[in-house]
Amino acid sequence: MNIDPEAAYALATLACRAGVEPGDELENSPPIHATSSFCFESAAQAAARFAGTEPGNVYSRFTNPTVRAFEARLAALEGGEACVATASGMSAILTTVLALLAAGDHVVCSRSVFGTTVSLFTLLAKFGIETSFVDPTAVDAWQAAVRPNTRMMFLETPSNPLTEISDIAALSALARECGAWFVVDNCFCTPALQRPLALGAQIVIHSATKFLDGQGRCVGGAIVAPAELVQQKLFPFLRTAGPSMSPFNAWVFLKGLETLPLRMHAHSASALEIARFLAQHPRVGRVYYPGLETHPQHALATLQQSAYGGLVSFDTLGGQAAAWRVIDSLKLFSITANLGDTRSIVTHPATTTHGRLSAEQRAQMGIGEGLVRLSVGLEDTHDLIADLSRALGD
Repeated sequence: MNIDPEAAYALATLACRAGVEPGDELENSPPIHATSSFCFESAAQAAARFAGTEPGNVYSRFTNPTVRAFEARLAALEGGEACVATASGMSAILTTVLALLAAGDHVVCSRSVFGTTVSLFTLLAKFGIETSFVDPTAVDAWQAAVRPNTRMMFLETPSNPLTEISDIAALSALARECGAWFVVDNCFCTPALQRPLALGAQIVIHSATKFLDGQGRCVGGAIVAPAELVQQKLFPFLRTAGPSMSPFNAWVFLKGLETLPLRMHAHSASALEIARFLAQHPRVGRVYYPGLETHPQHALATLQQSAYGGLVSFDTLGGQAAAWRVIDSLKLFSITANLGDTRSIVTHPATTTHGRLSAEQRAQMGIGEGLVRLSVGLEDTHDLIADLSRALGD
C-alpha cells in the first residue's frame, strides 16, 4: 500500500513508510537493486534517458531505485523537497560547496565543526574559495565576518564535540540579507529532534554514517535541498563527479530510518541521565550537554530541538593522561571515532577527530587535552553510569 502524498503524516509514520512503493512482487520490505546499469526498450529510449528528456533509470552512479527511496524518505523527514545521497558525509559537504561556489567566493563557517570539515574548508583556499571561521553562538560574529563576496554560511548544531547550539533562525535571516546559501549540518540531531529547514535553512547536510544508520554499519551522506537546486546544481555535479552512494548502503540507511524517532529519543533520555551523573562527579570538570540547565544555550536548544541528542562531552581533571586512563578503563564504551551507534562510544577528540588541527585551532574551539566525548548508545543507562563511575575511580 502506498501512503497518501497529500496526508500530513507524523514523523514516525514517514520514517516507516515514505519513499517506498512496492514493485511487481508487492514486497513489504524494500529490495536492494544491486545493479550497475539498466536496460532500455530501444535505442531511442536510451538516448532520451541519457538526455534527460524521459525520466527513468540510466546508470547506478546517479540513478538507482534503492538510493532514490532513501533520498525520498529522508527528504520527507526533513520537510524538504528533494535529496541527493552521497558516498559519505564529507562528500556531501564537498558536493554542496563545489556545486554552488566558485573561485573568488567566501564562506563564513562555524569554528566548532568536525575537524575534517575544518580541514576541507581550509583546503578549498587553494581553489580560490576562502573561509572565515567564527564563534557558532555569536550572531554578531557571523555578521562581522560577512563580505560582499560571501556566498555560503555553514554550521553544525549541536557542535562536535562541545554541543554548542547555534541560533538557526537568526543566522538564516542573516544569510538571506547577504544573499548567501545557508547550510546546516543536522548530523547530531537528525530530523527526529531538529528540522533546520523549518527554521529557515536552505540546505541540510547529513553524515548518514551516524544516527541515520544507527548501528555503525555503512558510510554515506546526504544533502536535502529545494528541488530546483537539486536538479540544476547538485544532481549534475553528482552525475559528473561520481561521489555516489551504493545501493546496499542506501538500503541499510533506508531500514535504519524506520527506527530513527524511537532511537533518537532513547539516546537523548540516556544521555541526559549520564550528563547529570557526570556533572556531580568530583573528578569531572565541565560537562557539555545542552540538556543541562547549566549549558549556556540550554534555552535555545529547548526552543529549536525536541530533545537534546546522544552526545555528551566532559573535561577530566588531569589532562590527557587522566582522559586516556578513563577511556582505557571503560568496558561498555567502544574506543572508536564513529558516533550514533546502538553501542556506546568513547573518543578523545584532541588526538583523533580533531587531531589534524593545530593546538591553536583546538584551543580556539575549546577542545582541551582532558576532553572526552561520549556517544551514548542504547545499552541500559544504569550499566553505563556504573561503567563510567568505575572508570573515573569511584
